[in-house]
Amino acid sequence: MSQFTSPVAVLNAAGVVNRIQAKLPDMPAAMAKIGAFLLEHPHAPLELSILELAGQTKTSPATVTRFCRLLGYAGYVPFRVSVASDAGRSDARESWKVDIGRAFGPDDSARDVLSTLVNAHTRSLEETAAVMDLALMDKIARRIAMSTHVDIYGIGGSAVMAKELQSRLYRIGINAHHWSEVHAGLTSAAIQDANSVAIGISNTGRTEETIQMLREAGEAGALTVALSNNPGSPLAESADAAIITSVHEQFLQPDDLSAKHVQLLVLDMIYLLVAQVNFSQTTSKLAASAIAVSPHRRPTRAARLELANHRGGRNAGTGQSHV
Repeated sequence: MSQFTSPVAVLNAAGVVNRIQAKLPDMPAAMAKIGAFLLEHPHAPLELSILELAGQTKTSPATVTRFCRLLGYAGYVPFRVSVASDAGRSDARESWKVDIGRAFGPDDSARDVLSTLVNAHTRSLEETAAVMDLALMDKIARRIAMSTHVDIYGIGGSAVMAKELQSRLYRIGINAHHWSEVHAGLTSAAIQDANSVAIGISNTGRTEETIQMLREAGEAGALTVALSNNPGSPLAESADAAIITSVHEQFLQPDDLSAKHVQLLVLDMIYLLVAQVNFSQTTSKLAASAIAVSPHRRPTRAARLELANHRGGRNAGTGQSHV
């Protein structure tokens, strides 16, 4: 990553449980034992020394230290501090287990389902907002505003997010394009240059096609930006700048919609910051596009009444009547 990446934002973007869940599939067997134990006993580091945790997981203190470093901590002590911080936030909302860490059951009432969804989505939005590096977001927005070309890559569900950002940026005068098919995306990525910005969107950060397209754009000279829930993912690590979201995936679907909500928060923030940079252009472009589509929108009831009154007054003045 280049000077655009904020290490603090990447390391602190998600809670300990989220980091373990994101890293677990790629962990060596010994570290995976520690990860699985901590997912089952998330507060264990508050009570166990490094030697005791190694004993409980049948590993070694050195493996525990490597585990902590894999998650982005310098060692076991800062790892315990982060666990304690998470525990404090969790206590304020009763507990992670009660509030968020429960999967849906077949007998849950609609009220229970709604409550769990609201808690999960709200927590994801709050945590993402809390760790958002606003200075980094400003830098990215300014580069987009001054760029000659913006590519946005996303596959599957992330393609919807890529299209949403592209349509918003394009409407305010940014030469933006979205790509969800790897051959077309690679073709576009290969012709980027130092005046271009390329954004790759992937919740896991492990979608191979998105990684390939973003790397190709980077090799061509573009500023590359990764939007992901995984700070240690190949996508985030290969980009010049990484924006990390916090998502609590505990439900039936493999791609939780709370991931889309936090991505939309980030994309909306980028859009608004770009609009601020080019404010005069933004307002004129939005006004022009609003006028262009206005004939295709039904007027509001108030507007129809005002038009009817206007016509009635005009016809009364000329002695004409409507039947």
